[in-house]
Amino acid sequence: MAETDLTAGEHFKYRVRRDTSGALDWFRANWRASRRFRWGARIVLAGLIVLILAWAFIARGLPDARTLIDYEPALPSVVRGADGEVVGRYERERRVQLQYKDFPAQLVNAYTSAEDETFWTHGGIDYPGFVGAVIDYLNPMRTGRAKGGSTITQQVAKNILVGNEYSITRKFKEMILARRIEAVLPKREIMELYLNEIPLGRRSFGVQAAARAYFNKDVGELSLPQMAFLAILPKAPEKYGRAKFADEAMSRRNFVIDVMAENGHITEAQAAAAKATPLGLMRQQPETATADAGYFLEEVRRQLIARYGEQAENGPNSVYAGGLWVRTSLDTQMQAAAQKSLRAGLLRFSGGRAWHGPVAKLNADNGDLTEQLASSNIAIRYENWRIGVVTARSGPSATIGFSDGTEAPLTGLPDVIKVGDVTAVAPNGNAWAVRTVPEVQGGFLVEDPNTGRVYAMQGGFDSRLSDFNRATQAQRQPGSTIKPFVYATGLDQGMTPATMVPDQTYCYYQGANLGEKCFRNFGGEGGGEHTMRWGLEQSRNLMTVHIAMDAGMENVSRTFRNVGIGQYDNYPAFALGAGDTTVMKMVNAYASLVNHGVQHSPTLIDYIQDRRGKVIWRADRRECAGCTMAEWDGKAMPRLRETGKQVMDPRTAYQVVHMLEGVVQRGTATVLRDLGVPLFGKTGTTTGPTDVWFVGGSPDIVGGVYIGYDRPRSLGGWAQGGRVAAPIFRQFVSETKGKWNGRPFLAPTGIRMVRIDRASGKRVFAGMPTDDPRASVIWEAFKPDTEPRRSQRQDATDALRELVLAQLRRSRSNAQGGGVDASDEPPPSDFAEEQGGLY
Repeated sequence: MAETDLTAGEHFKYRVRRDTSGALDWFRANWRASRRFRWGARIVLAGLIVLILAWAFIARGLPDARTLIDYEPALPSVVRGADGEVVGRYERERRVQLQYKDFPAQLVNAYTSAEDETFWTHGGIDYPGFVGAVIDYLNPMRTGRAKGGSTITQQVAKNILVGNEYSITRKFKEMILARRIEAVLPKREIMELYLNEIPLGRRSFGVQAAARAYFNKDVGELSLPQMAFLAILPKAPEKYGRAKFADEAMSRRNFVIDVMAENGHITEAQAAAAKATPLGLMRQQPETATADAGYFLEEVRRQLIARYGEQAENGPNSVYAGGLWVRTSLDTQMQAAAQKSLRAGLLRFSGGRAWHGPVAKLNADNGDLTEQLASSNIAIRYENWRIGVVTARSGPSATIGFSDGTEAPLTGLPDVIKVGDVTAVAPNGNAWAVRTVPEVQGGFLVEDPNTGRVYAMQGGFDSRLSDFNRATQAQRQPGSTIKPFVYATGLDQGMTPATMVPDQTYCYYQGANLGEKCFRNFGGEGGGEHTMRWGLEQSRNLMTVHIAMDAGMENVSRTFRNVGIGQYDNYPAFALGAGDTTVMKMVNAYASLVNHGVQHSPTLIDYIQDRRGKVIWRADRRECAGCTMAEWDGKAMPRLRETGKQVMDPRTAYQVVHMLEGVVQRGTATVLRDLGVPLFGKTGTTTGPTDVWFVGGSPDIVGGVYIGYDRPRSLGGWAQGGRVAAPIFRQFVSETKGKWNGRPFLAPTGIRMVRIDRASGKRVFAGMPTDDPRASVIWEAFKPDTEPRRSQRQDATDALRELVLAQLRRSRSNAQGGGVDASDEPPPSDFAEEQGGLY
């Protein structure tokens, strides 16, 4: 049969048999005739077997390229304030993920010209480039690292799937994965992964992060020479961005521009203009948050880590890899005011004091001092101050070095300052002068009492100097700021703001071993009886002890627990503020007072979204049934249920707030009186005095502040809450006047406002209260049937009350004494004021 008579299929088989037969005949003939051929064939066959086995060994266990279809890069978490503006990020690497359409075409062209000219046409591997890389790797004359020869697809495989191991084995892995990647992803998605993941120096991954790090621009704002510069960075990401390699960077950048012109991406004129442009790199600077809220942001970070973990291995929503979007309650204006006010108060208190020592100490034996300072992350953000390290000293002269490597003369030297000391400095002509960071510290926190949302938090002078948050972590004695809750307990036990309370020595028996303990007024002053209101306004310790013991210390301790101040034993010292608590707890307790006894847990985070925008957590978990219905069903408007926990009788809470308004009007916080805003509050000064406090606010804003040394010691006899802490709060209110709406304190149902004589507590039927804070006639808040009666019946009522209280005191004394013979009792001790608040 002729070859032309075959069908197409038969013809193909015939040709294969014919050609194969000829090749086999040739191979057999040479195999028999030539010994050299036989050895050569064996070597080639062995090489092919080795290559196949090596390929199979390397390919076995490689990651699945299909994982890149749903690949999610590690992204930083972004924090926003209450107004939606970005206030901070949690990141160890600068990363910003963009879509392919977000990258300018010329930026893509710059990278293909610099890294992979055949990217759009090859199948993942540039074989000539790979062979050149292998030859260079095996070259014995080579010094340093061999050239790459990797395509963009191979770099994607390296950056995401196989890592940066320096070996020829990695090259084979890249090649295998590059072929697989090209099979599962289109070119644009591969380029998108590359431009988002490529490491480009300055802790930047991806071109958007690098554009910000080197030029402080977004990718859409880059010029042609800037795009070309970013395209050279993959070759040496930690080299080309440094000033000492500027000439090499310029040469490499211009080479990329020439290649872009050769490839037709730009004209020769554009290339010439771009090459004439200087690099124009921004100096590398440390990351700074949009809002200076380091303590607030650190507290948010702690909460996020506790909820989701820190790294990618902890879960998909980890803080440093999950790409979370966190909306917080931070009010940037209030935060700035809280920081400014607290700092001003700390500086006022420290004014005139000598330099107390360095912020930190560095050892010159460990290397360059400025480099050590740069790696320490010690900094300050106050006016024009900087943190520096003393690099040299000779007599009255010294040199200060900064984290950027620069140095300058240092003036105003303390005698004890020496090389290696880290200190704050400020400009002084052509030199720098030493400044003293206050040794005394403090905490300031501001909260919305209606929701518990924390508006501002300042935990010290500067979070860059100390990350210990004194608003949430410092356990301090609250002093007299705890007294309103003692008075609240008395009101719950039947007393009224007009009840007459002794301002006299109070002694009680503690048992055979401890004997009798006595409270006396400081300096022996005091005496007589006064209204409960007067006792709170003037912060009288003995009156507070009488109220606590008459109401029952077990009841007082229960009130402290209910409002979240702390859990204390039933000792009267705790009624004067001897127990430890935090600023956050005290502010939240006062928030319950002004909110009619309803308390909300303090929150910093409103809600959290994952990287796709889905809300995965929110503080307000209430569901609003019917809020999103398509059409109105004719029923009443849906309303959210009330939240919060009722921790106090609303009437009692208002009575306390009403008395605390008097503290501002004529008591220990009169420094706030002329602000023109309805305010309530209480000062506090602890024994020593070691801490000074003020807590208070309005119906919509409550804040608290304390000042003291981290290792408690005396602040000095003149230090009082009204002199030191209250002025800080005053400045805060002045700085945020637009936030204070002037809403008055409203009484809840069940309160009766009655005119009384402020001094005697008796009911008044003639005359009206005035705006004069010293007026004798005032409005007082009473629960039903507790207000003073007409004068002719008042004396009888007072006598009956005194009889009841006397019997109550006798019964308590007998219960505590246990029938011990008085002759065996130790003598009374002067307890006086060594426990709790003085003012």
